[in-house]
Parts: sequence; structure tokens; C-alpha cells
Amino acid sequence: MLFCFVTAPASDLYSVPDPPALNRGFYPRSVSPSGRRSYPAGVPCTPHTAPASPPAKRRTARKAGQQAVENGVIRVNPSDACKLPRVEKKDIRPLDDAQISEFLKVIQGHPYEYLYKVALFTGIREGEVLGLTWDCLDLDAGTLTVKQQLRREQHKDGQFYFSKPKNNKTRVLTLAPSVVKLFRLQKLEQNGKRLKAGKRWVKRDLVFSDETGDFLSHRVIYRCFKELVKEIGTPSTRFHDLRHTYAVMAIQSGDDIKTVQENLGHATAAFTLDVYGHVTAQMKKASADRMEKKIQAASGL
Repeated sequence: MLFCFVTAPASDLYSVPDPPALNRGFYPRSVSPSGRRSYPAGVPCTPHTAPASPPAKRRTARKAGQQAVENGVIRVNPSDACKLPRVEKKDIRPLDDAQISEFLKVIQGHPYEYLYKVALFTGIREGEVLGLTWDCLDLDAGTLTVKQQLRREQHKDGQFYFSKPKNNKTRVLTLAPSVVKLFRLQKLEQNGKRLKAGKRWVKRDLVFSDETGDFLSHRVIYRCFKELVKEIGTPSTRFHDLRHTYAVMAIQSGDDIKTVQENLGHATAAFTLDVYGHVTAQMKKASADRMEKKIQAASGL
């Protein structure tokens, strides 16, 4: 097993779902002979649904190799020579002002109208909006606490469960009055569903639920969303692009990068600036153009 680790090409570090188990002492959880992670009795198991990123795999491999060096198993840590693959930056595709207006028109009266509007006007992720419970909201104070996201086990008949938000960070958003109104309207609509469902109502305290108060499927929300954006002529728009749209609107409205970063739940402001830096560049150019017009007018040119 050790020999395979030393001689394997660097690309293999990024193609496997989990690093190989060189020594059970290297990892906080043990790995069974089948390759599946095992957990001590009594410890709740959170389903592993997303593969680790290349940097995370590299860090794990490096830590394992370093431990092997310290234990005298090998002389040199082979992962030190591994180089990360070049990551191609994906273009973001936020809706422009005209498309936002069209989108708001087509979702008017839609069963998930308030859900889509909340996502657009807060920038929270799909799993976060589906995982909202009423105790996350203080409508009198106008705040929303993002403390969890809704996920589903990745197998047939997989169960829904809550997990912490990405980056394991809870954040508190201050809501615009219009967004507070959306939540109040959602509460009224949900009260009607609860009365109609009667004894069939499931008490999960979800903000956005199905007709019986139970979890909403990501697939249903996404499928309906794709039908709506097709109507406005942007069939390639993804649900996540609502988040990008919010970020662009926030920056164009004058929010500083740090505020946008905290509202979005990004790990660092540098990441936010890297993703949306082109927006600030466009704003600077527009500012320079406005200043030029002022100069021209003042100079009588």
C-alpha cells in the first residue's frame, strides 16, 4: 500500500474520492478494508456527498506523508513534489436588469414565487434557502440567521438531513424591508396549507415546505426554475446564478466587498473580490467617465 502511494502519479491524488489509508493513525476516522469510512459506535454519521477539492486532497496526502516520515516509515514525503492542477476560472452569469424584471414577472403567482425571490434578494444558497426554519428568522428585528442547509443522501430513497452551511460558518443577514414582507407573506400562505392539510401536516417548522409541511426536493425546485428561465429566454441560467445576481446588485448598489463577503458566507473577502472583481472594475470605469463629464463641464469644453 505504501509502495503504491509513493509511485502513483500526481493526478491520482485528484481522481479518487478519498486518500488511501496508509496508516489508521493518520486519520481522525478509520478506513475499512472496502475503502469506506467507518465511524466509532455512538458517533453520528454525516453522509459524505461531495468529493474533496484538489487542494484538500493534497493537504491530506501531505499530512499523511509527513506523518510517515516522522514515524520513520519513509525518508521523503512524496506529496511534496505534487503540483496542483491548474484551475480554470468559471465565468459567472448573473441576470441583468432587464432579465431580473422579466424573471420577477414570470414567477408572479408561481407556487415557489417567494422562495425564488428570497434567493434572489438575499443571495443564500439553494440548500440554505430550503433548510430555513422559522426559528432562523426574527422578522421584528429584520434579521435572518443562516445556520444550516438542507441536503439529501446520495443514494436511492436517500433521506433529507441538515448540515452546517458551507465553510461551517453561521451568518446573520440584515434583511431589506421588502424581503421581510416576503417572509410574512410566506407565513400566511403556509398557514393556509397547514389548515388544508389538517392531520397530514408534518411539524418540521420549515419556511419553505411542500403541501404537507415536509421537505421540498432540490430537483423539483430546480426543474421549475429551469422552466421559468426558459420563458425569459435564458435557458442556461442556473439556480446558483440568482446568488451571483444578488452579489452584483449589492456591489452596484454600493456595498463594500467585505459586507458582500459576509452576506454570501464566503471564506475570505479576497475570494469575493476574485469572483466579482470585474464588477468593481466596471464601476470604477463608470465613475471615471462621470468624473470626465464633470471636468469637461467645469472647464467649458
